Amino acid sequence: MSMVKTIPILLGGLIAAQGYCIAQATVHVEPVSLQGPRQLQEQTKNAAVRDYLAAWQTLHAALTQNRADLLSADFVGDAKDKLSETVQQQVTAGIRTQYTDRSHDLQIVFYSPEGLSLELTDKVEYDVQVFDHDKPITTQRMSARYIVVMTPAEVRWRVRVFEAVPE
Repeated sequence: MSMVKTIPILLGGLIAAQGYCIAQATVHVEPVSLQGPRQLQEQTKNAAVRDYLAAWQTLHAALTQNRADLLSADFVGDAKDKLSETVQQQVTAGIRTQYTDRSHDLQIVFYSPEGLSLELTDKVEYDVQVFDHDKPITTQRMSARYIVVMTPAEVRWRVRVFEAVPE
């Protein structure tokens, strides 16, 4: 039986000395057991998880404020394009959404031999509230599984693929 690292999350946007922080969510990171020629260093794992959780906060801000430009900090390629389209659809419909993370259960499943991509899965639980011109319409508790591919850029990891998959 593998040990799961549990990291309590306190307030958004900060990196705790021992882990990662986003608003009131709990983060579980499965121990890494990759097969292959390249080992994943602890520092690299921590940076990728930190940057992935920061990307969720960026996603929340972009959808709450209907500002696709915010996505550029943490998303590239297909992930950025699809999420930008989602923001534009919200603007067209006159709605906005607000997300509150409850938990992330992360597992790093692949690290490329050349170190240019890292794949992880995330079983995430969150609340989503939909607003129509600042009037709340609905709130739902959601559970989803995401396949995520991250790529290094400058001084951080950025999300290149962000795909919800059936559980």
